[in-house]
Amino acid sequence: MQTISSPNSHFVSQPITRQRTRHFTPNWFAATMGTGILSICLAQFPTLPLLWQAGRLLWMVNILLFASLSVLYARKWLLHRREAWNGLEHPVVSMFAGCIPMGFATIVNGTIIYGLPHMGAAGVPVATSLWWIDAGIALLSGFGIPFLMFTRQDHKLEQMNATWLLPIVACEVTAASGGLLLPHIDGATAQMTVLFASYVLWAFSVPLALSIITILFLRLALHKLPPAGMAATAFLALGPTGTGALGLLLFAANGRDVLDANGLGPLAGAICGAAFLGAILLWAYGLWWLGMGIAMTARYIRRGLPFNLGWWGYTFPIGVFALATLRLSAQIPVPAIGLFGDLLVAGLAAIWLVVGIRTCRGAIDGTLFHDPSLEA
Repeated sequence: MQTISSPNSHFVSQPITRQRTRHFTPNWFAATMGTGILSICLAQFPTLPLLWQAGRLLWMVNILLFASLSVLYARKWLLHRREAWNGLEHPVVSMFAGCIPMGFATIVNGTIIYGLPHMGAAGVPVATSLWWIDAGIALLSGFGIPFLMFTRQDHKLEQMNATWLLPIVACEVTAASGGLLLPHIDGATAQMTVLFASYVLWAFSVPLALSIITILFLRLALHKLPPAGMAATAFLALGPTGTGALGLLLFAANGRDVLDANGLGPLAGAICGAAFLGAILLWAYGLWWLGMGIAMTARYIRRGLPFNLGWWGYTFPIGVFALATLRLSAQIPVPAIGLFGDLLVAGLAAIWLVVGIRTCRGAIDGTLFHDPSLEA
């Protein structure tokens, strides 16, 4: 059987399929996050049919990609259970477990945006069921990985980086999906259940993520930038601010009718108004981290920027921030906001193309299949 002879590969004498399975890590699911968020961003331009169709195609490709990666990860747990568990105990590899529910959330959103127009009312139970499944996985990530951090993993402040956000942010990504799903659900009680669950998921994530960002600021001030291999983490702080703002904007836009239908009409204005104000503040906070991410990345580029799967970290944060920007521009009559959102989507598409091509090359030659937890 064929074997890998790449200098970056380990255990070169093993068959190619077995080695890639053994060295598979959850950070591969970051590719589904980046691909999925681009498909959703392209759906924000319904007057441009070509972009809409491209987004729909990406959504279908992303379903196949997520399914393939899920099979490969399940195969690792079946054939290499000890190595798979070692990954969960590793202080960096384990963080990427949060990529699984976030990648799945983009498929749920795509089902709502692209699937429901074709499936009609019959598709709503499918989308709702998928959303609840994603909520369960996000909760498992949001509670399970921090518990392992507290009990099994070894962490130091100087080694801390923005990947700590990944298992936490999954809950708010699912919460934003719940806000998108609300108008399609039948029945006031069912709608209120999803809205309330989305509030809880948002609260499980955003405050804790902002606390982690505070620690991240301290770590950067005391110990400076992480190694070049972690360069893409410069943009990860943009994720919770963008997703948090997007979730609040969706709650404000789609939650009022739900609150009214469930006897909370007198409070609906205040609740939705607070959500809208909170979204603006979170979005503005994200602007600071966007500027800082660009500055840090420019510094990394001058010193050399090696490619790895972490480059997918450039896509999802920019994508969710672009979605929040476009959603904000639809509610605030400031043309510059919409133009800024358009530029972010264009930049996202360019980054996705570069990272996607290089990932395909690395997947084919095997150089991207590397599990650092096996070196312990």
